[in-house]
Amino acid sequence: MNTIPLSSPQDEVSTFRPLGMNPLKFATWLFIVSIVMVFASLTSAFIVRRSEGNWLEFDLPNLFWYNTILLLVSSATMHYSYLQAKKDNFKELKIGIIATVILGISFLVLQFYGWIALVESKVFLVGNPAGSFVYLLSGLHGAHIIAGVIFLLIVLKMVFYDQIHSKRMLWIEICTTFWHFLDGLWLYLFFFLILNR
Repeated sequence: MNTIPLSSPQDEVSTFRPLGMNPLKFATWLFIVSIVMVFASLTSAFIVRRSEGNWLEFDLPNLFWYNTILLLVSSATMHYSYLQAKKDNFKELKIGIIATVILGISFLVLQFYGWIALVESKVFLVGNPAGSFVYLLSGLHGAHIIAGVIFLLIVLKMVFYDQIHSKRMLWIEICTTFWHFLDGLWLYLFFFLILNR
């Protein structure tokens, strides 16, 4: 009489493997996705409101172009910092982060002067919705740049206390990801505003 071998519980239970992503990295990506959703809804509202008419046509200040260049350069200095951390080149790492902080602050200063240029062109926060959207989009992005600069300063402090090096890259990886995201977000907003004046 042939008997059918019973399968062991180990054969029936599938093995579940946890996600390979660090919880802090996962939280960072969730935060980034939430920011993307906010700006996607705002730019969608921009398009819908523009189609309704009563829309002021105006050129963005030239300072917005300079801001774009500043952020592109800051992405390069941030990535340079990340590479130096992997090599344990602490002096270059500090220089790269400090340069990124300076570029980030310079972006905020130019943004402020960009708003002054808008006011001089009779484009105000309150009034025509075209101007309101420009202030809202650039201002909300600026708030995230402030958060990014604070994050950079925290990472810089960690570098001075030898808490970031080739064996401990988590915080600079998260900071680099977030800063590159902010740069990419600005490029999207800037060219969106140019194409939808």
